[in-house]
Amino acid sequence: MITKDGRFAYEAAGDPDATPLIFLHGIGGAARAWRQQLARFSTQFRAIAWDMPGYGKSAPLASVSIAALADALQQFIEQLGATTPILVGHSIGGMIVQKWLAQSPKPARAIVLAQTSPAFGKADGDWQKSFIAARLGPLDRGETMKSLAPSLVKELVGDDPDPKGMELARECMASVPEASYRAMMLALMGFDQRSTLKDISVPTLLLSGSKDNNAPAPMMAKTATFIPSAEYVELAGVGHLANLERPDAFDEALGRFLNSVATKT
Repeated sequence: MITKDGRFAYEAAGDPDATPLIFLHGIGGAARAWRQQLARFSTQFRAIAWDMPGYGKSAPLASVSIAALADALQQFIEQLGATTPILVGHSIGGMIVQKWLAQSPKPARAIVLAQTSPAFGKADGDWQKSFIAARLGPLDRGETMKSLAPSLVKELVGDDPDPKGMELARECMASVPEASYRAMMLALMGFDQRSTLKDISVPTLLLSGSKDNNAPAPMMAKTATFIPSAEYVELAGVGHLANLERPDAFDEALGRFLNSVATKT
């Protein structure tokens, strides 16, 4: 599906009048990475997953930053008429959710920060430079997203990932336009929302994987202590792609949180 303004492609399932539950994928993802979740949660919610700007059939942004992506998210929400949504952000999707909360006057009903971070640190830090170099270097040397997809996905996952989920992860990664992948990687540089964690006033779930090297579980557990109404769940043996590696465990943790939010409101 495409929004009325033609800018955003998305997949959706469930009653259009139900509470909107919006899924935001990571740098190597796509709307279709959330298909199991759309099916699972469409009985209770209007379950929606966007193709981030520059992905799938979504128009790229003129200039990519987390702030610009958060503005795009607000425009997407307005296009759908999805007032007070529940937002589930994975990886860079979780960074977009944090930035959106900080700059958006319209609140969410609840948020889920899945395998993400409140900061990427200094733009000129050594760790940050080596992180970017490791990911963009192969492209500079003539590799393609398609040729890199198997190794990129393998590096991201933990123990015994679901074979179907891995196939979908590789397919999503292979289809990311190189320009978008590069722009999103560079958008991470200098991202820092640590000072606004204390201002998050909606029910919040932080979901980590014990084998995640990109958003390490101890860092996510610590982040949860700064958010007033946060709960923290760690999935054992899971790497960075929880919803594809262990879709049932991911859905169970998300479902428990969504049920607790429903009873509070």
